[in-house]
Amino acid sequence: MSRKYRQRGYREEEGDERRDGRTSGRGGPDSDRPKGRGVGRPEREAFRCAACGRESDPPAPEERDAVCDGCGDPLHTCTNCRHFDTGARLQCRRPIEEPIRAKAKANECSLFEAKISLSHEKGAAKGPDGGRAAFDALFGDL
Repeated sequence: MSRKYRQRGYREEEGDERRDGRTSGRGGPDSDRPKGRGVGRPEREAFRCAACGRESDPPAPEERDAVCDGCGDPLHTCTNCRHFDTGARLQCRRPIEEPIRAKAKANECSLFEAKISLSHEKGAAKGPDGGRAAFDALFGDL
């Protein structure tokens, strides 16, 4: 079939086929495979101190005097809370009665929940050949 315009949408009533005979649209042999956005995505959850970045166990909400093993700063602070947001009103996503002035200092907030984030494995690409080793582990010998 020859037609002047081969753009999609032109004379759709004749069928929506490509040159190679496949039909366009969703589905097909590769529809159940991942698209690549999750490759290398960190999967381990961890709590990190907002002051020094050291991983540790998250403090319980009732542990108001917990301190970081690395820097000694308190962990029950607004900067270590999952509700802390610098763009929100009073820098908290939850409605609070009164503003907390010192966000990096220990406080008595009852809405505190430790901020848990996804973490990469340590030492995945160590040394000058680490990137090459990671490539070989992913693709093998091509």
